[in-house]
Amino acid sequence: MSKRILILDDNQDILEIVHETLSYEKFDVKSTSKGADVMPMLAEFGADLVILDYRVAGINGGELCKQIKCHPDFKDIPVIIFSAYINHDDELFGYGCDAIINKPFDLTELVEKVNSLIL
Repeated sequence: MSKRILILDDNQDILEIVHETLSYEKFDVKSTSKGADVMPMLAEFGADLVILDYRVAGINGGELCKQIKCHPDFKDIPVIIFSAYINHDDELFGYGCDAIINKPFDLTELVEKVNSLIL
């Protein structure tokens, strides 16, 4: 059974590229551009890994990461935060994420980080 990945990014181009790349790598991928969708989708989809854009409308990816890590059913799910804010890694790790990918990013780096966290 393929590993499931949930992606949040409000940039449609990035969302599509990441979705397609991870689907090509044989992951089962669900994606959304709305932060409010993440927790319900996580409950329904049962993801093995979550990728969150830090800057999205409404709740930010860091706060969503905190919610995931504080939830008894989801706390062990690895979370990667996408961020265009270089030199804020300490602040981002403070949310409890397992990895950070700085934008712009290389698709090879994305696949390597995903594989290191869930395979």
